Amino acid sequence: MNVASLQPSPSPSRTLTELDHIRITNLLRHPASRAGSLSNGAAPAVHEVIDAADLVSSHEVAPNVVTMYSQVLIADGQTGEQRKLTLCYPHDAEPAAGFVSVLSPAGAGLLGLSVGQVARWTMPQGGGQASAEILALLFQPEDSGDYLL
Repeated sequence: MNVASLQPSPSPSRTLTELDHIRITNLLRHPASRAGSLSNGAAPAVHEVIDAADLVSSHEVAPNVVTMYSQVLIADGQTGEQRKLTLCYPHDAEPAAGFVSVLSPAGAGLLGLSVGQVARWTMPQGGGQASAEILALLFQPEDSGDYLL
């Protein structure tokens, strides 16, 4: 038996801007400000992402990295269906319109990944696994010169 096959696959590397890191950390520290917006099971995923990510300044983040308010084109890992999503803070979340909260399982899955990587998360209903490949970054605030969004 191959011992390597028993090892869990490593988490994909992620990059966060220092500003996104601070803002998300503050959301997690001040539950009243998010008013129940953290989906069941998302807290450990969000903490894991922000604790393990490489931090860079907003001026240095690569243009292919998913940051807050980035709009991405993803392909569902099971169906291949393509969809546009915008990663946002809880107060702007409208999942039906494609605005996904960073404090949701899917949002935490996308945060800090690059084009070509696969986001993975646990579904809130039923606990099934979901995934989506990031096909393109259609908009990134930092790439367009907006470092404070």
